[in-house]
Amino acid sequence: MTFNLRFENDRDGQNAWECRRAMVVRVIQNHAPDILGTQEGKWDQLMYLADNLPGYQIHMPGRQEDKKAQCPTLFVRKDRFEITGGRDFWLSKTPDVYMSKDWDSAFPRMMSYAELACREEEGRNICAAVTHLDHIGKEARFHQAKIIADWAGRTRLPRLVMGDFNEEPEVDVHQVLTDPAVGLKDTWQQSGGGSGRDSFTSHGFTGVPQKSRIDWILASKEFSVDHARIVKYQEDGFYPSDHFPYMADLHLMT
Repeated sequence: MTFNLRFENDRDGQNAWECRRAMVVRVIQNHAPDILGTQEGKWDQLMYLADNLPGYQIHMPGRQEDKKAQCPTLFVRKDRFEITGGRDFWLSKTPDVYMSKDWDSAFPRMMSYAELACREEEGRNICAAVTHLDHIGKEARFHQAKIIADWAGRTRLPRLVMGDFNEEPEVDVHQVLTDPAVGLKDTWQQSGGGSGRDSFTSHGFTGVPQKSRIDWILASKEFSVDHARIVKYQEDGFYPSDHFPYMADLHLMT
């Protein structure tokens, strides 16, 4: 599952984090993804999820406490995987420089990945990554996608890349990431999902789809897609975030 949490913002009124955080936990628990990738989470939001999702291990490799930064973050079910490695890096010309940004990126953007050992099948390992591309800079999104594509192309393990890509799937970013040389495919397309409004994942807390399908899960050829869905969960007309979570059921082939 990829899930843009909407950052903690007091100006959100009745949709402020403290009003919906328990609902965020409930939707995650109800669907119980093996791997969860979140975006826009600030430190306190991520700590809340870590405390209230005891079945999951949060992956924050070498990350320093920063109350302002919004960091894509993986949560992994403890009963399904052991985290054996991984790191964070910034989608910039200097990926090891904390909070670095380049081109026309409005904010620093990063990717976090984890190497995972399957507990049920010894010797089966995969790599999962979560990211969030810039919402303003078109040039930045292109270069950020190129950095991710280069990483994915060099990674030998079966791999997943999930996140909020802030671009519709008909343009540059999608083409860069699904280039055959990169080895990633769009799970929504693989499942036969359409391109109309029912595929849109941003809704601005209204439940009415807006913009485009900007939240994706990309998977390498070792995975088959059994089912994919946009989770339009709500309670009494209130939604856990301004994005719908997107979830794909994947099978790791032999």
